[in-house]
Amino acid sequence: MKHLVDKTEKMVRERMSGMEGSHDYEHIDRVRKMALFLAAREGGDPFIVEMAALLHDLEDWKYSGDGKEKGITREWLRRVGLSEDLAMKITRAIQEVSYKGAGVPTPCSSIEGSVVQDADRLDAMGAIGIARAFAYGGSKGRPLYEPQETPELHSTFESYKANKGSTLNHFHEKLLLLKDRINTAAALEIAEERHRFMLEFIEKFNQEREL
Repeated sequence: MKHLVDKTEKMVRERMSGMEGSHDYEHIDRVRKMALFLAAREGGDPFIVEMAALLHDLEDWKYSGDGKEKGITREWLRRVGLSEDLAMKITRAIQEVSYKGAGVPTPCSSIEGSVVQDADRLDAMGAIGIARAFAYGGSKGRPLYEPQETPELHSTFESYKANKGSTLNHFHEKLLLLKDRINTAAALEIAEERHRFMLEFIEKFNQEREL
């Protein structure tokens, strides 16, 4: 199966070239490595985990809102000759990755989906998570913060997608909520330290902006 992983990695690297820093190939590679690390401790088929991690952002709604990327993941899995059963397991894991709002449950139906979801969420936390949040906000022209803005805990995926608030608000609407939505014990150990770092960052950020 390694040759299929290698082909997929090459394809994804090419497609993600030129992406801004929050969702570039380096993000994909970090999620892949973390997902495999978690799977080694929690279980799961490493091939499904690695393929799902590599492909998880190809149809990301933030970049394919016009639908032009829809179906490319399944098409790729068909092209490389995977069985329908394996393709379904990989695509299901990918479909379960995304955060959809504070009030929207995102359960996983397999251990493979759980570790890939955890890996993606861990990459949205800690020092890299902070850097990614501001990189994405900058790419969308969003302010660092809005003094009068209050967080909105979105109850639907549609309202979450429509949100265009400041980057600092995004911490309260997503990033600081991720620790309590981690699936596996191995990921939770990492999430707790990254969560503490984000709290310290926000405290320091607010101190500096209020001087």
